[in-house]
Amino acid sequence: MAMPATQIRKGTVIVFNGDPCRVVDFHHHTPGNLRAFVQTKMRNLRTGSTFEHRFRAADTVEKATLATHELQYMYHDGHHFHFMNNETFEMIALEEDALGESAQWLTENMVILAEFYEGRPIGVELPASLELEVAMTEPAMTGATKTAMTKPAKLSNGAVVQVPAFINVGEMLRVDPREGKYLERAKE
Repeated sequence: MAMPATQIRKGTVIVFNGDPCRVVDFHHHTPGNLRAFVQTKMRNLRTGSTFEHRFRAADTVEKATLATHELQYMYHDGHHFHFMNNETFEMIALEEDALGESAQWLTENMVILAEFYEGRPIGVELPASLELEVAMTEPAMTGATKTAMTKPAKLSNGAVVQVPAFINVGEMLRVDPREGKYLERAKE
């Protein structure tokens, strides 16, 4: 599907030189007496490489047609992460490269959204928040308040996030896996 280059936005997936590329950043420039252009920073979803490209305002780009499927995480066998498509019950194995940093947040039976381009998964979207237990951190500091300094905490899935100084080992936390940030203590 063709669209004008001026409609490119952050997160848009376009076909560039035959490969699907996600727009990481863009700037629409209209300098004085010169012609307008769109400066983009894109990530090739097949190779993972990041590059910049400048489109003229008059250029057209092809928007990639993506299919989205809900996948349920089953297990990791050391080489691949195995998922089940919740609609067709088909088993899908993804390599760690395809998942990127999302792999560290996967927990058994977690449901994620996966984007497919030409039948191949090119990206996953994790839930907005996860509840995980603190497995290891320094002891809580006495007198620590909510706005005090932070410390690293290793969670039950192995990921490390910065948490407030009053958090202890064994506490359940809500974290944002997309940004790797502490949100709050989990409600009981």
